Amino acid sequence: MKALRKYFDKIKPNFEEGGKYHAFHSLYEGFESFLFVPNTTSKSGVHIHDSIDSKRIMSIVVIALIPAMLFGMYNVGYQHFNAIGQPNAGFWSLFFYGFLAVLPKIIVSYVVGLGIEFTTAQWKHEEIQEGYLVTGLLIPLIVPINCPLWILAVAVAFSVIFCKEVFGGTGMNIFNPALIARAFLFFAYPAKMSGDAVWVATDSICGLGAGNVIDGFSGATALGNAAVASSATAYPAFSWDMVTGLIPGSIGETSVIAIALGAILLLWTGVASWKTMLSVFVGGAVVGFLFNVIGSETNAVANMPWYEHICLGGFCFGAVFMATDPVTSARTETGKYYYGFLIGAIAIVIRVLNPGYPEGMMLAILLMNVFAPLIDHFVVQSNISRRAKRVNKKV
Repeated sequence: MKALRKYFDKIKPNFEEGGKYHAFHSLYEGFESFLFVPNTTSKSGVHIHDSIDSKRIMSIVVIALIPAMLFGMYNVGYQHFNAIGQPNAGFWSLFFYGFLAVLPKIIVSYVVGLGIEFTTAQWKHEEIQEGYLVTGLLIPLIVPINCPLWILAVAVAFSVIFCKEVFGGTGMNIFNPALIARAFLFFAYPAKMSGDAVWVATDSICGLGAGNVIDGFSGATALGNAAVASSATAYPAFSWDMVTGLIPGSIGETSVIAIALGAILLLWTGVASWKTMLSVFVGGAVVGFLFNVIGSETNAVANMPWYEHICLGGFCFGAVFMATDPVTSARTETGKYYYGFLIGAIAIVIRVLNPGYPEGMMLAILLMNVFAPLIDHFVVQSNISRRAKRVNKKV
């Protein structure tokens, strides 16, 4: 690292004012900040909250996403070899197939997203912000494995430009950028984001995984099957595969265990709010239980046990990595309870009442992103009113 530090110090004058590469100053500064802790400090108007900066926060979130990403790669391979009738192909064959299938999506996400971030920062003569380090990994993990790369690139560009940069960049965006990318994909290219054919990769990659899909194979998700069930009791029976994640679904959203590992790290480091996270699960469980009590003679999703709602789809992933986004979620401590509870509740309501869209977590979080400032406003005003009453009583 010392040699690398010396190299960066040596070439730094070329990127400063008057240097021959001054046009790429933001690019240099971005790589330097990523590799080393900057030694520059603010001179005025500073309010110190704690010792952790945005780079450390983003790095911790990326580390927390690694279990879900690695398991997602394995599950992609598992679903593929299961589809061609070779479920016992071996761990490394399954994982390497999934690795080759998922890696291009991660590369496209980062190349397009960071490319736009770098260009915008240089154009505005600002520092490159670290926010896309997390978004760049989140987006590939919340899409189906068969999402075409060019469509993913368009969604990433749309998200970064219209969800982040037009609002001022990282920390100023109203909506979660990763969810905006998924929403764009769902509404602009619905055939690539839903149905039975998008969740399981069936083609060979570099000669690995060659074979024909077995007769009668279906790549539908459990929620998808429940949404089109002909009987109100035809929802999928609970199995531990729903917990381990060996089921079709978006790349990083299927394993409750892998997501839980990330949640433990986020909570232990204090990066994510346990109030928001817990409230999402409570809201989903309560509303799911209420639908069970009410029952339905025609809707299988309404009759699904609340714990299946929690395990299936993107509920756990959204609760841990999306709802807790510090930029777009409620900021007040009391507001986090309301914010999280409403996300969980609305997600289940959308699942049950809209069979055409069995996955409701994305829309629930985006909707509550809009109302998060309003929740904080009411919480603050309530605190002001209570304090004013106490002052008046003393007077």
